[in-house]
Amino acid sequence: MVADRFDWMRTPRILFGPGSLAQLGETAGTFGQSAAVVTGARALRQSGRCDQALHSLAVADIRCRVYEVGNEPTPNLVDELAADVRLHGINLVIAIGGGSVLDAGKAVAAMVPQTHPAEAFLEGVGTRAHDGRRIPLVAVPTTAGTGSEATANAVLSRVGPDGYKASLRHPNLVPDVALVDPELALSCPAHVTAACGMDALTQLIEAYVSVRASPMTDALAQSGLVAVRDHLMRACRTDAADVNARAGMAYASLASGLALANAGLGVVHGLAGVLGGLYPVPHGVACGTLVGVATGMNIAKLRETGAAALQKYAEVGRFLGARETDVDACCNALVAILSGWVDELSLPRLGEYGLPASGLAHVARRASNKNNPVRLSLAEMESLLSERL
Repeated sequence: MVADRFDWMRTPRILFGPGSLAQLGETAGTFGQSAAVVTGARALRQSGRCDQALHSLAVADIRCRVYEVGNEPTPNLVDELAADVRLHGINLVIAIGGGSVLDAGKAVAAMVPQTHPAEAFLEGVGTRAHDGRRIPLVAVPTTAGTGSEATANAVLSRVGPDGYKASLRHPNLVPDVALVDPELALSCPAHVTAACGMDALTQLIEAYVSVRASPMTDALAQSGLVAVRDHLMRACRTDAADVNARAGMAYASLASGLALANAGLGVVHGLAGVLGGLYPVPHGVACGTLVGVATGMNIAKLRETGAAALQKYAEVGRFLGARETDVDACCNALVAILSGWVDELSLPRLGEYGLPASGLAHVARRASNKNNPVRLSLAEMESLLSERL
């Protein structure tokens, strides 16, 4: 019996499967005939997939102007791209790339109709609420991690001592179409696949144990967790031509995006967002390196209160391969599984990106754990960070 009450965010039209990039032109043509194609700076072009995408658009008589995004998008970059899109009368954004590229494309689509700068609309930074107006948007992920093709926010950042990572958010920012072709990730390097995959795993776990979880987010998270169990290591270890492994992780990432959009995230993402603003820590690395110790700390604190959320952590353990039946044993197995994956994938420690021990308290003070199944103190979050320093 389902007794929960919940809201559900709008979802994009989803085109999923190997070879689906061939549908890009036909699909995009239903929204406009002049497109801003936002891509990464190198990888997509080197793989030849960018040419394939542009050919599909040309066949559909869609005029394209290509914009390259080399790093995580800043508010200034988004403002510059949006101004150029306006200048050329472009009426459609197609974002093809990893999570940063998709966020850039989403933000550009959202800022074209606006007169104020992007920073004015960022949560916790600006003072204005976005009104939801945007031009049409097609999202084509080339990595399996953020699930940004299915979420209602675009993350923008400024890195430095006073830096931040903050979201431009509105329900209408969910893309019109998410075109998920696992073949686009075939050339993704193993270390990028690992970091992105651990980000998707973290999102699935945090959405599943979130205080805002619902039967629908649970169902998505469960299927995504099983996909990670079966495909992450294969995608990282095996020949790049393993399309099945890439498809499994593409699904896990998509499921994580749908789940987090409706259930929220926990302390790992709260910390990762702060870390990424202050130091050049890739988002997937931050999440992946912290998820094992954070899960262990959450479980330890939940044991003190006897909270029901322990059962959900035990279920996560079973989805990821634990064979134990006892709740405590499954929770222990989960922590061991996550720690083992962090080691096996050689995820870097935070100190490698310049985070000093003296900076841990500052990161903890700025972090959020509002949807976490248990409240962690500043000292506990600082301790959590120190374990991966």
